[in-house]
Amino acid sequence: MAKDGDTVVFCEVKTRLSGAFGTPAEAVDGKKEKRYIDIARYFLMRAGSDDFAVRFDVLEVFEDRINHIVGAFTA
Repeated sequence: MAKDGDTVVFCEVKTRLSGAFGTPAEAVDGKKEKRYIDIARYFLMRAGSDDFAVRFDVLEVFEDRINHIVGAFTA
């Protein structure tokens, strides 16, 4: 979890040793998105507020670079 101004950002960091099974971001499928959304809801409930702006990002880690996908999916 991170903050970007007033937005709470939940980040998933993914990497792959090869491209044989797709890009790192492609590993964040609908099932994982639902899991991350549920985690975010729990976090916000425990924080005592649901008034936060929330964003879900994916960071793809490659051997020579990092690709930051802002707003990779929405709740």
